[in-house]
Amino acid sequence: MKLNSNSFVDGRAIPGDFSFGVPDPQRHVGLGRNLNPHLAWSEAPEGTRSFALICHDPDVPSRSDDVNQEGRTVPATLPRVEFFHWVLIDLPATVAEIKAGEFSGELTPRGKAGPGAPHGARQGINDYTAWFAGDGDMRGDYFGYDGPCPPWNDEIPHRYVFTLFALDVERLPLEGKFDGPRAREAMRGHVLAQASLTGLYSLDPGRMAE
Repeated sequence: MKLNSNSFVDGRAIPGDFSFGVPDPQRHVGLGRNLNPHLAWSEAPEGTRSFALICHDPDVPSRSDDVNQEGRTVPATLPRVEFFHWVLIDLPATVAEIKAGEFSGELTPRGKAGPGAPHGARQGINDYTAWFAGDGDMRGDYFGYDGPCPPWNDEIPHRYVFTLFALDVERLPLEGKFDGPRAREAMRGHVLAQASLTGLYSLDPGRMAE
């Protein structure tokens, strides 16, 4: 199975249009357009009955002590953990493309509605749900896609891994709100093939030039 995108090149930078946060010279971080990127795929295996898509960042700091703190940096040597940006399931086997902005066309404070999504698919909550839980202006259930917004003082660009799964079931056994780990567990034993693309992003333009 092959996965490609017109929005970014595998292993290269993701444009700011597809990000939650963009560099701002005065405040470090401004708000991006938060569009989901274009994705298209081909050569799904025989027997595919649905697709699932997960976008995650494996480079999130495991401790928040230095995150976004003036005069400090998040060291490259710090152990990293996952952060899920998009969990999409039950995408019909007849679909072979997601248009840019089709599932997310803006940044939505308190999160986008869900789990219902275009094409009869369903979307889980992403990890901005937990990130903003203590913020009175932003807290809510963040269903669907919300793009990159890594710490502006991180020493490394973050990787954003978009993985498409071809499944042998039309609907995964998930109900109500679900997240990335639950979707992965539900897919266990049903994956016929998978393909990935990785984009890079940093809120420090100098990091991307290194």
